[in-house]
Formats: sequence, C-alpha cells, structure tokens
Amino acid sequence: MLVTGEQLNLAALGFTGFPGIPMVVGPFHYFDARAGLLQSVFDLTRVRNYRVSRENLKSIRFAAQDARDLIVLAVTGGYLQIVAAEARVSTVKAQVATAAATYRQARDRLAAGVAPLIDVTRTQVELQTQQQRLIAVQNDLAKLKIALDRLIGLPAGQDFNLTDTLPYAPLTSVTLEQALAGARAHRADLKAAESQVRASELARSSAVAERYPSVQLAADYGLIGQDPTSSHGTFAVTGVVRMQVFDGGRISADIEQADAALRQRRSEYQDIGGRVEADVRSAFLDLTSAANQVSVAESNRGLAAQTLAQAEDRFAAGVTDSLEVVQAQESVAAAEQDYISALYSHNLAKATLARAMGQADANIKQFLARP
Repeated sequence: MLVTGEQLNLAALGFTGFPGIPMVVGPFHYFDARAGLLQSVFDLTRVRNYRVSRENLKSIRFAAQDARDLIVLAVTGGYLQIVAAEARVSTVKAQVATAAATYRQARDRLAAGVAPLIDVTRTQVELQTQQQRLIAVQNDLAKLKIALDRLIGLPAGQDFNLTDTLPYAPLTSVTLEQALAGARAHRADLKAAESQVRASELARSSAVAERYPSVQLAADYGLIGQDPTSSHGTFAVTGVVRMQVFDGGRISADIEQADAALRQRRSEYQDIGGRVEADVRSAFLDLTSAANQVSVAESNRGLAAQTLAQAEDRFAAGVTDSLEVVQAQESVAAAEQDYISALYSHNLAKATLARAMGQADANIKQFLARP
C-alpha cells in the first residue's frame, strides 16, 4: 500500500512561460494499494536446477546413512574386542588357578621327598608367567573399555559390563549372491553416488536448456485514488519472452563443464560399485576362513585339555616330572587364545559383511544374534 503527498515545481523541470499554468503544482496526494504476481511459465533451466537440488539432497542423506553404517561397524568392533578381552581374562584366570594347584602339588611332593626341587621351581615359574599374562590382559581390557566409552559417547573411565557374550554361531542364512544383491540395493554410499550421477545428468540438461526461450508472466491489481473511499480498481498483465542471443559461447562452455562433471560422477559410481562387490567378497572369504579356524581351534582346545589332564595324572602318580605338565599347560593356554582369536575374527567378519551389504544396524543385529 502506498500513500503519497507531493508538491511539484514545474520550473525546475523546464516548464516555464506557459500562460495560465502555475509554476508550483500541489500539494496533492493519492492512495495506491496493489498486489503483484511474477511467475515463470516456461523455464526448463530453473525446473532442472530444482531437480538437481533434490538429487543432491538425496545424496547427502545417503552419505549420512553411510556414515551411520561406519559408526555401527566401529562400535560393534569395539564391543567384540571387549568380549574377546573378557574371554582372555577368564581363560588366564583359569590357567593361573591350574598353575597354582600344580605348584602346590609340586611343593607337597618335594616335602614328601618324592620330587626334586626343580619340579617346584618349574611350576613356580609357570605360575608367575600366568600371573604376568593376567595382569597384561586385564590392562588391555581396561583400555578397550575406555576406547568404547569414547565411541559411544560415555565419559572416559566409566565402568560397565557387557551383557552379550556372542558365542560361535555359523552364518548360513545368507549366500554370496544374496549378499551381493543386498549390497547393490542397500549400500548407502552406492546410492549416494547414483544420486550424484542423476544430479549431474540433470545439471547437463539444465545447461542445454539455457538455449531455449523462457516465458514469464507479470500481473498486478490494485486500487488507486485520492483516498480509499474514492479509489478505483486498476490492473496490468504483461507477458515476457526471453531468448539467449549473444550467450552461445558461454552456454557451450557450461555444457562442456557439465559433461566433464557427469563423466567424473559416472566413473566414481563405477568405482564405488566395484568396491562394494569387493567388500562383500572379501567379507565372505574372511567369514569362511574364520569359521574353519574356529572349528580347528575348538578341536585343538579339547585335545590340549585332554593332554593336560593326562599329564597331571601322570605327575600325581609320580610317572613323570613337572616339565610335561608345564608344557601341557602352555599348550592349553595357546589353544584357548587361538580359539578366542578365531571366534573374534568370525564375529568381526559377520559384522563386516553386514556393513558391506548396507543397513548395518539391522544386519548386524541379525547376524550376531544368539543361535
């Protein structure tokens, strides 16, 4: 709305010497209330630029989802490390208890005069070795908990206990072909690259559309008069057609630039597609290898436990010395560590496969669920 009061000096505008016309006109005033509309009726460049913006938004959202998947994998890896560290602590504690019992038995046999001093010394060394290992694995566990605190946003040093031990469970619900198909359908980074390709295609179309004419419609309607009570309606409608006449060189440069960007985005999409397939195949290889390692390690652990039991019986019966028992204890310790490492590798391979297939949070819950 516009309310104007005005007085004009015609002499200042060059109107002088006209009989009957005063040099000063006014003051006068008028009232004008008006609404206007400016609308592009046909402009392919703007339409395609809008579509480019939508595709870029999709790409950003997919990139955020990909970052979320990486965070899920990192937290899962930290959790699995703590599960493995806790298993090592429990195993070494059991080995300390076994070594302490063997040491007491050797001392009793020495006191009874049926064993030499070296048996006591050898078993004491084994006991202290296991105690050193216990200190080391407990320290590793404490540091891994601090690292997980940082990953999940807890204050550093806040103590917590894990509720899931994640025992061995072979993954048989997904084949390699299903995993590859799932990755192509759900990997967020691949979808983000695909959106970037579509955005680049639309950007090239937008550059080409700069050659086409555009049509705009301008209209306004309002009331004008000395005051609102004496005003009268007025309107204007204008159509504008714009054509690029002297911008051919600039438009050609825009098209070439858009072509280069499109080729780059397509190359990136193909590279990410190859990386996605490589991630899935590598995860499947790791999963198969880790499953075989778990099987062998579990068998070896049982054999080592049997060997230790037999060596302890032979030592108690006086058939052999403590060397055989100490060697059997070391074999049990190595077998337990191998089994824990293989189980950790197997669970980590399942988590990695879940990330490689996309939708990591849902897949990891499924793959690591208790059998």
